[in-house]
Amino acid sequence: MHNQLSASAQDYMKTIYRLTLEQEYASTNQVAQQIGVAPASATGMIQRLAASQPPLVIYQKHRGTRLTRDGERTALEIIRHHRLLETYLVNALGYSWDTVHEEACRLEHVISEEFEMRIAAFLGNPQRDPHGELIPSAELVMPADLSCPLSELRPNEKATITQVHANDPALLRYLESIGITPGVQVEALGYSPFDQTLEIKISGHKPKTLGFGITSQISVEMQSPVRSNNI
Repeated sequence: MHNQLSASAQDYMKTIYRLTLEQEYASTNQVAQQIGVAPASATGMIQRLAASQPPLVIYQKHRGTRLTRDGERTALEIIRHHRLLETYLVNALGYSWDTVHEEACRLEHVISEEFEMRIAAFLGNPQRDPHGELIPSAELVMPADLSCPLSELRPNEKATITQVHANDPALLRYLESIGITPGVQVEALGYSPFDQTLEIKISGHKPKTLGFGITSQISVEMQSPVRSNNI
């Protein structure tokens, strides 16, 4: 299905998928802002996707848009391509994790299903990309995500970093410089409820205080006992 869509339409599918992970509908303004176009342009594309056969989105004028089942599978196929390509670029071609996003964005629209299968087999069918993002299966099912934001960690709790939800190369380089990469264990040393800053300790690095703007973009799997509601 995806190869019948323009690269622009595919970008809309990915964007709507991401926006509706935590809300039922994505507003036209949200989609336009994410894509970087005027709301009228976003509305036109969404209406075309809704009129396609089969329909890829459901559009309600005053509510917004969401993917149909066919639309979700199309979005997951594009996301699978992107994350497999990022993994291949890092593991096979020596790219760093801060340089692969744009390359994968260009390539995801043009690779064949045969090429996708060969990449997946070469890589050993990985479940996560270099940033720890989950890779949809070959059946286009997104694996369950049991992680929570690093921002939820509190003093004396430990967790393992699973994902970094960031495409900004400068931010990725900074996080790597302070030891924050998937698979690393972190421990919370302090938390300020006033400005939501979190002091963490990473093995081999000095303690670091991070703001919510960063900790909210990092996912972890908790290792310490769940906090009591009485604490």
